[in-house]
Amino acid sequence: MEKNNLEKVIRLRHELHEHPELSNYEVWTKQHVIQFLEENTNLEIVDRGRWFYAVYHSPIGKRNVAFRADFDALPIEETIDLPYGSKFPGVSHKCGHDGHSAALCGLALEINQKGSDNNIFFLFQHAEETGDGAAECTELIKEENIDEIFAWHNMSGFKHNHVYVTDKTAFCASKGMSIYMEGLPSHASEPEKGKNPSFAIAKIIDAIPGFIDPAINQGIVLCTVVQVDIGAKAFGVSASNGVLRMTIRALYEEEMDRLQQNLENMARTEAEKYGLSVRFEYQDEFPETVNRKESSDKVRQVCREKGIPMVELEEAYRASEDFGHYTKLTKGSYFFVGSGEDHPNLHSFEYDFKDDLIETAVEVFKGLTEK
Repeated sequence: MEKNNLEKVIRLRHELHEHPELSNYEVWTKQHVIQFLEENTNLEIVDRGRWFYAVYHSPIGKRNVAFRADFDALPIEETIDLPYGSKFPGVSHKCGHDGHSAALCGLALEINQKGSDNNIFFLFQHAEETGDGAAECTELIKEENIDEIFAWHNMSGFKHNHVYVTDKTAFCASKGMSIYMEGLPSHASEPEKGKNPSFAIAKIIDAIPGFIDPAINQGIVLCTVVQVDIGAKAFGVSASNGVLRMTIRALYEEEMDRLQQNLENMARTEAEKYGLSVRFEYQDEFPETVNRKESSDKVRQVCREKGIPMVELEEAYRASEDFGHYTKLTKGSYFFVGSGEDHPNLHSFEYDFKDDLIETAVEVFKGLTEK
C-alpha cells in the first residue's frame, strides 16, 4: 500500500472515531466518507440514503466485485484516553467499524490510482450492529449483478496481522426474542382470583436446557436469557403481566428456527394453561454468514502470494453479522484479521482498533480485486 494513502486513511479513521454515530443515525459519518472519496478519487459515488457505494468502472470490466465496510458505532462510553477519543458521550467505536471504513477507503485510493481488470464496488453500509443495514444494501447485489463480495473484521484474541478464513459458517445466526404475557391482577392475598404469568414464564425458562441440548442439535444452539420483567414492586398486588427476553442463536439457521418454534409452542401451551394472552416480538435479526469455498480459496491464494500469514478458522465465531444477507444472493467470503491474542475484546471499554491492520486488509482486498 502506498505510504501516502495509508497515512490519509489512518487520519480518516481517527476522524471517524471522534464522531461515532449509532446504527441508522450515521449521517455525519456517511457524508464525511463521501467527502473523503470525492476529494481523493474520481470514483462514481451512488448515494442511497442511509448507505452509499462508490464504483471503479474498469475499461476491461471482466467481473463485478464488491467489498463491504460497516460504519456504525456502539452505545458504549469512551473511557480510555485517546488523542482522537469520542466527542459524543455514551457512544464510541468499540467494534472497529471506523477501521473497516478507513480500510475500504484505502482500497478505493489504491484502485483509483492503479486500476483493475474488474469493475469494483465499494459498499459502505449502515446499521450492522442491529442487523438492519445489509438487508437494505442487498439492492446493490441485485441491481449491479455483483458476481462476488468480500468483507473482513478485526478480531481480538487472534494472532496479530494473521488472516483467518473458513469455507463454512463464519458467524452464527441470531435474533432477539421477547415473549409478552398478560393476565389479570388481584390482591396478593387472593392470587387465585387473578392470572399471574410468573409460573408460565418460569416453565419456559426451565425448558430451555432441553431445547438447546447438543444431543438433539447438529451445531451450536444457544438461548441466552437477557431479561425477565414480571409485575411491579407492589407487595399487595399479584403480578398480571410479564416479559421474557432472550437472544436465540445457532450455527445453522434452521436449528435457530426450530428453537424459536419450540419456545413459541411452549409459551402458547403455558399461556393457555394459566389463562394468559401471549404475543411475540423479534429484533436484531441476523442470518447465518456462510462463506463460499471458491471465494475463501481466493483469500488463501492472495495470502500465499503476498506472504501474509493465514490460519484456518476451525469453528464459527459465535457472534452474528448481517453479511449473510449478501452471501444468500451471490458468492462471497468473510475473513478476519487478528488484532493480537492479548488485545482488549471487541465491545469492551478498553478496546480500540489497531491502525496497522488497515494495510493488511487493504493488501488482501487488492489481491482479491484481480481474482
